[in-house]
Amino acid sequence: MCSCWVQMPIAWIPPTRSCKWATAFRPRSSLGRFLFHTSMASTPKIYVAVVGVGLVGSEFISQLQAIRSSPFHLVSLTSSTRTIFNPTHSISASWKSDLASSVEKPDLPKLTQQLSALVSTTQKVALIDNTSSEAIAALYPTWLNAGISIITPNKKAFSGDIALYGEIVAASTKIGGGRFLNEATVGAGLPVIGTLKDLVATGDKVVKVEGVFSGTMSYIFNEFSTGKPDGPAFSSVVKIAREKGYTEPHPADDLNGFDVARKLTILSRIISHSPTNLPKLKSFASVDTTSLIPPALENIPTGDEFIARLPEFDEHFAKMRADASAEGQVLRFVGVVDVVNGKVRAGLEKYPTTHPFATSLGGSDNIIMFHTERYGARPLIVQGAGAGAAVTAMGVLGDLLKLV
Repeated sequence: MCSCWVQMPIAWIPPTRSCKWATAFRPRSSLGRFLFHTSMASTPKIYVAVVGVGLVGSEFISQLQAIRSSPFHLVSLTSSTRTIFNPTHSISASWKSDLASSVEKPDLPKLTQQLSALVSTTQKVALIDNTSSEAIAALYPTWLNAGISIITPNKKAFSGDIALYGEIVAASTKIGGGRFLNEATVGAGLPVIGTLKDLVATGDKVVKVEGVFSGTMSYIFNEFSTGKPDGPAFSSVVKIAREKGYTEPHPADDLNGFDVARKLTILSRIISHSPTNLPKLKSFASVDTTSLIPPALENIPTGDEFIARLPEFDEHFAKMRADASAEGQVLRFVGVVDVVNGKVRAGLEKYPTTHPFATSLGGSDNIIMFHTERYGARPLIVQGAGAGAAVTAMGVLGDLLKLV
């Protein structure tokens, strides 16, 4: 098997701490450095508004402000309690104190009017949604129709109701509409969506996409199922994953498989832009998803109680591990978009101990295989860190750079 990664054009690589190989690809010659900065400086102004300034949002702002001589002007920041808007001067590195001292409350309709007024033939406007809010996702068509581009790691709009997704696509394809860019919704900073779009756009026939899409599930089963018949208890692995911050506060929000189902929905809809056998998923809830939550724990209200009760089911998971080991296989929670058979599913499956899903993963890595006509005998593989603020913010920033 071979791994694939995408090299960004030299002029677009931001010199950030989170992208360790960026420095190696920066132009070494005086002419190269001149062209690097000139290409940015000569680009029309791009106004940037950020909604959501938590872990990912803060890291994104840091990476954005590290780009020298860029066309980006950070004009607005919105948290859950405050907002600032300054269209004349790009917001400074002291933005945290500026935002904390603001008396303005979040007002998205007002922000829409302010950003719409900045859109022109020579000025672009991008709104960065770093939240996981369905209410904010519902505003995407309004912003796109106003010519405001949307860049986001928020999966809700692209994996939720198909009617909203249709409105987003229609608004982004009309004359004068903004663009939507959502690379970070699948695999954080990994080039998953861009790779799939390139395969589809260039006429390759996608046969199947399969992978370990959840960093949480990756960590849990990398630790729990190694090919040996025994090992740590399932409940102890989940508990440690929670303590490390790999799971949601309530681990059931990961073990239900919904995160993987959302990512599969996003990929399936990209493939379905061309005629396929795939079902028209009404939402991520239409994905055939096998939850790992024991039925008796389905309605446990708190994460602490869930963790306390989970050991009751360790024997069940241990038997599955032993059965897989006896067959020379490991357990992995995977997502599959089977284009040929028209099925989209997420659940626990067994793979040989020699398979990349068993040998190539570490920590909370993601790995995605693209089986296509062109990549027939050897699938195209994308793998690497699929979670974390730094890589997610890099994926968002990479999408913003596509507007240059």
